Amino acid sequence: MYKSFYNLTRNPFDLSPDPTCFVATERHNEALAALYYGIVRHKGVVVVTGEVGTGKTLMLRCLLQLFKSSSEISYAYLFNCRLSAMEFLHYVASDFGLRADAHQSKSSLLMDLSKYVTSRGLQGLNTVLIVDEAHNLSMELLEEIRLLSNLETNDDKLLQIVLVGQPELDLKLDSFELRPLKQRIALRAHLSPLDEQDTGKYITERLTIAGGTSRTESLFSPEAVKMIHQYSRGFPRLINTICENALITGYARQMPVITPDVVVGVAKDFHLTSNGSRLGKDAQGEDLDLERAKNFFLDLYASMHRINGSDSELDTPITVEAGENESDI
Repeated sequence: MYKSFYNLTRNPFDLSPDPTCFVATERHNEALAALYYGIVRHKGVVVVTGEVGTGKTLMLRCLLQLFKSSSEISYAYLFNCRLSAMEFLHYVASDFGLRADAHQSKSSLLMDLSKYVTSRGLQGLNTVLIVDEAHNLSMELLEEIRLLSNLETNDDKLLQIVLVGQPELDLKLDSFELRPLKQRIALRAHLSPLDEQDTGKYITERLTIAGGTSRTESLFSPEAVKMIHQYSRGFPRLINTICENALITGYARQMPVITPDVVVGVAKDFHLTSNGSRLGKDAQGEDLDLERAKNFFLDLYASMHRINGSDSELDTPITVEAGENESDI
């Protein structure tokens, strides 16, 4: 809709993880380098974490595109971790191209996977298991992954494992139960949000990829870029959302340059002017809603205790003080 008006050949801020739109920031380059090095050098387990919207899946798509052009790398890509152990093994075997019968036993599946990975290793070929959204892996599946990492020779890891997920993945890997898996991690990387300078470079690069010219590069005023960074907090997905809708608004108003007021309007429409939560904080940073909930249950417990302690109080109603934003209970 706005492409011809702004002299663009495609939408510059699509949310779909298209590898052709990948902007290689310093943070993404470091993570990609860790992934590629860990896989090519047979390091075993590599972990990449990052908050929602930092570009983890897009980075993985770029990596998979590299793999597709290589005849020496075979990979299984898991993007839905809500599976049982048997479903997980069936999926991995199938994605590697193995024939996995629905009634096949676990021992038979593991044997087939072991033969496949070992055979490729003896030929000098690389086999990779990539798990996206790995923070959703259950403890059971993480243990299965640890056991798969035991596929190795005396001097080489035969199966390379890549775990990519939100920071909750780090919390799971730091747990006492998963310390054997944590000790097998050879490389770790973290994707952090972009700073203001990188946000400006990101926007300019996306416009260039979309066919923008030197005139298009100044499509967003410096003040608008500053506001975009403020409301997006440097998360590429939110940057895309704000910029896409700002261009639509700019086109509707026939604005040659996107100004801060347009960005503010988009941020308000998408409720980005808040911190993403309605929970209040007091001066000490304590969560008031959690405090109210705690008091509710303490009052409830005390009232129930009084009832149980005296039969004469069975008809006494339980009185709970409502919060300032709640109706009386």
